[in-house]
This record gives sequence, C-alpha cells and structure tokens, in this order.
Amino acid sequence: MKRKMLSALLIASTFLSMTACGSNQGNGADAKKDSGSENASSELTDGKFADTRHITVEVYDRGNDGGSDPTNNAWTDYIKKGMLEKHNVEVEFVKVPRWTEVEEINNLLASGTAPDICVTYDYATIQTYADMGGVIDLSSQVMDKENLPNLWNWLGETNITYDQDPETQKIWAVEAKLANLNRINTFIRKDWLDKLNLKEPTTKEEFYKVICAFRDNADKLLGKNADKMVPYSVSFDVGWRAATLIESCLDPKMTDKESYINGFDDRKLTQNGTKDAIKLLNKWYNEDLLWKDFALYAAGDSTEDDMMKAGYVGAFSHNWDYPYRNGEDSIEANLERNVGKEAEYIAIDPFEDKDGTHTKWVSAPIDRKVFFPSTNKEVLASLLYLDFISDPETIEYLQIGDEGVTHKTLDNGAVQIQATTDNTIQNSSLNIDYTITCNGLNLKDKDKTALSLAYSYSGIKPELVERADKVAKTDNRPGVSVKVGAISAESGMGEALSSKRDQIYDTSVSAAADKFDSTWESGVKDYLGAGGQAIMDERTSAWKKVYGDSDSVSK
Repeated sequence: MKRKMLSALLIASTFLSMTACGSNQGNGADAKKDSGSENASSELTDGKFADTRHITVEVYDRGNDGGSDPTNNAWTDYIKKGMLEKHNVEVEFVKVPRWTEVEEINNLLASGTAPDICVTYDYATIQTYADMGGVIDLSSQVMDKENLPNLWNWLGETNITYDQDPETQKIWAVEAKLANLNRINTFIRKDWLDKLNLKEPTTKEEFYKVICAFRDNADKLLGKNADKMVPYSVSFDVGWRAATLIESCLDPKMTDKESYINGFDDRKLTQNGTKDAIKLLNKWYNEDLLWKDFALYAAGDSTEDDMMKAGYVGAFSHNWDYPYRNGEDSIEANLERNVGKEAEYIAIDPFEDKDGTHTKWVSAPIDRKVFFPSTNKEVLASLLYLDFISDPETIEYLQIGDEGVTHKTLDNGAVQIQATTDNTIQNSSLNIDYTITCNGLNLKDKDKTALSLAYSYSGIKPELVERADKVAKTDNRPGVSVKVGAISAESGMGEALSSKRDQIYDTSVSAAADKFDSTWESGVKDYLGAGGQAIMDERTSAWKKVYGDSDSVSK
C-alpha cells in the first residue's frame, strides 16, 4: 500500500511539472493534437507517414530458461519490418516482468516512462492513472474505421467499446479478444490411476478418495521419493488455481446482478459459496493432501512446476492447457522424460455443482487491456500498430511462423507446431505476448483453426489437448458486460485488495481446522473494511441506476 501511495504521489508531481513547463501531453485532447489523429487522412498516404515515426511497445518478459530475448528475436524482427514497410513506423519493444507487471506498470506510469503502448490484465490500474490524467482517452481516435479496418474487423464494437463509460463516453483502454474462452482445468496422473486400479474421479467425493489413495500409496508410486508426494497442488494464487472448485460451490443460476455486485475480485472472494470451497481445501490441507508449502512461492517461481516435471504431483488445477505448454520444456514432456512414456497428465472434471453439472464461469471474450499513457506523442502510429497486430496475416504468422521451421502441415490439413532452439522460440504460448489483441489460436481459415488446436503444442499427443479442450468447454457460463461506468471506489484499489485476497486465501487454506472460520471471517472483514465493501455498495447503486430492479443486464 505504501508503494502505491508513493507511485500516486510521483505521478501527480510528474504531471504538475509537465503542466508548469507548458507540456501538452497531459490529456487526451492535447495528445490527439500531437499525434495528428484529428487529421489522420492528411497525415497518411496509402497508410504511411511521410516522416518516419517511432513508438515503444510493452512486451512481457517471462524469464524462460532457454527462451529468446523478448525484445529482439525473429518475431520482433517480423513486426518491426512490417510496421516500417506498411506505415513507416519504427517499433521498439520494452520488456516488463510478467509476474510483477502491475507493480512495474505502476512505476513506469508514475515516473512518466511507460511505453507508448501498454498492456495489463488489471483495469483498476488504468482507471487509477486515467483519473489523474495519466491515460489517453481513445474515444474519438479509435473510431477511425477507415485507417483501422483490421482492428475493427477483429475486435469489433464489443471489445473496442467494452470499457466505454456510458455517461462520459470515454475509452481508456480497448479489450483484447479471447479466441478461446477456456479457463481452468484439473489434471491428474493417469498412470497413477492405472497403477492403483482407480477410476477417473467425476465428483468431489471421488476426487477426495483418489488423492487420499495417492497419499496412502506414496511408497508404491514414488518409491524412495515417497516423502516428496503431493497428492493435489494449488499455488499461492488459490482463487485462480482452484477456480473450478470454488465455482462448483456457487449457485449455477446466480443472477447477473449478484455476480456483478460481488464481482470486483475476479477470484470470487466475496461471492456466496466461496467460503465452502475454501473450507474443503482447508480440510484437505490438514489431511496432508495439498502441497504444504504452496503459499511460500510467488508468481514466476518454478518450484511447483519442477515438482510436476519430476513426477511428484498427483493432481493439480491450472490454466486449461498448462501441462502442455512450452514445447520441450513443458510439464508433460519433462514428465515423460523423467518418469517414462506412460506418465501423463489428463484433464478431468470432478467438481460438480448443486445441480450436478460442472458450471465454469468464463469471462466475456475479453482479455488483456491495451492503453496509451498520456506521454504517448504518437497516438495514430500506435493505433496503426494495433491495426497491424490485428491483421489476420500478422496473427497467423506470429502464431505459427514459417512452414518447415516452426510448424508443418499434416496430411489432414492441420498445422502442427514444431519446437525450435534459436531466436524463433516462442516465449509465450502462440506468441500471445506479441498478438496483444488476440489470445488463442486464430488462423485465417476457421476450420483449419479448429482442426489445428490439438496440434498447436509441440511434442504433445493431440488427444491430450482435445480432451482438455472438451473438458474446459463443458457447462461454461460466459460473463456479460455491465455498462454502469467507472466505480470511483475501485480507483487505486486493485493491487492492494488483490494482495489482501491472496493472503486471506492462503492463511485460510493453511489454518488449523479449528481456526478456519475465525481466520476466514477476520480476513474478509479486513478486506471489506479496506475498500471492498465500499466497492460493493457503489456497484449496488450503479446497478440500480442503470438496470433498476432487474437482476439481468438484458432487463
């Protein structure tokens, strides 16, 4: 919290200094004048600037072992060449650590050194700096459909105006599009099930019995490494990792209104039913069924992945395709090398809700938020970058690369990704760190996309991916767009409340059984008192103002 206050003070002083010096970078209207966006047609000839422009673009640094330099590789070369040839715009990439991206973006915005094009998953950060004049309002510039045809064809009005304030009409960010809404799956060692003659679990009770069997047969399953047995693993980010378990304890028919009012926290901390799921995890923790040290290792740490690769973890919940990512360094590839060809993680769907289905709350088709800080003097050039990145040709090339180098075409027409060891290595799955308006396989041919999904993981059996995709799509409930405008109580609270949320989850899961209720209740009380309740109250008022007594956005 102290760091956030310092950042806020720093950015405020930065803007005061800029104003005193007569700078015209401090608001959206002036930024448009700098970029020439008001007269875009006169700025461009056949889509190109007469004079070369220069922009900086954020790219995540994932710190992958053996990965390529995220700011200088074959993929960045492709983008730089394309932007220079098509628009006469030079592109420079600026790396930001993926696992501390919110903190880093805060610091860059506060110091006035943020890239021209910024990307974050945290809209609250954008709103905070927008309220201080630190973000450009794109509501007029982004409507330039003539010069931004690819951006509009790909994102459409839904994603471009998703965050538009219904009263002021301001747009602080455009939402990237999820080509695949899959979110979280639970994976289990099929070879361990076979070795213990166990069926794949389909309910919470069956899952519990299976992980108990893993624990009780550690000697048989791991031999001399029995003491390293982890029957079921979650990380410090319990709300994300255990999402499908949490969602199984919610009302599958929850109204849009209830979901929204309690939904500032996307890890569902304040939703009705979440406590029941965490209490179940607490029971499992105290029965030695969970990784005991899960709360000690923060984002980006490889300890948990290394345990999976070594073969010590029986089951875990994570992103829908997690064990199959990263080619030769994937969890699945390492597991087979370290344990044997028979060792594999398969997706299962064991967490039933009260209706006996497996409702999974997936988001609306939105993903990362792309925004321009007020220090951006090249708004039009930056928008042309988003258009170039949204071109179907660009997306396809960045996702699959060159035939015979990073992929091959199979007899059935499917594209199969191949592992590489040079500067064509993809540091992120399907290069999502460069396709910042697109997350998920999206080839120009939609039938080819569907056919190729299972083959887009180098070295992984297609049937494993097909199964994971099917499980992740079972009983999905997509999110809806609630158009009530900015909630002032949320400004500046994203990082602070997220930190409290993680602490509540971690301490509640690992509490002694007789201390669970008091640990949970005191944590939630602190969360609500620190701003959570104010957000929920303001969301309640905002909902009523727009939707009246209706429980649905469709009224």
